[in-house]
Amino acid sequence: MIYDGLLDEVLATLAYGVLGVGLLALGFLVVDVLTPGRLGHVIWTEDGRGGAIVLAAKLLGIGAIVTTAIATSSDDLAEGLLGTAVFALVGLALSVVAFFILDWITPGRLGETLLSGGSTPHASCWVVAATDLATAAIVSAAVA
Repeated sequence: MIYDGLLDEVLATLAYGVLGVGLLALGFLVVDVLTPGRLGHVIWTEDGRGGAIVLAAKLLGIGAIVTTAIATSSDDLAEGLLGTAVFALVGLALSVVAFFILDWITPGRLGETLLSGGSTPHASCWVVAATDLATAAIVSAAVA
């Protein structure tokens, strides 16, 4: 006999997985909007390592928030999915606010600066990446 709750667990895993992948796609779109040009083209065709660094940090941050939200969610699937989505969206929103604050307090246009180095990433990429990861850590701690 198959474990009674196995199907429920598999369906919950699929639901959280689809939500998580959707949130990662949203994170990609957020970085794409904040930087000039088409981010995918800049990274994969023009070897835009600055964009890749910022995108990687954003995706890692979202993944950390989603993981924390899932790990601490209630046993009710609908409530857990909703909480996961809300916390991830809050994390994304806060990372956008942090980006605009950095853009405001630094010279030039941050989005353009991030992608200006081509295969040699501009130093600002590391600051934006660290800010994204720190924001995600703060949100993850708040969720837990």
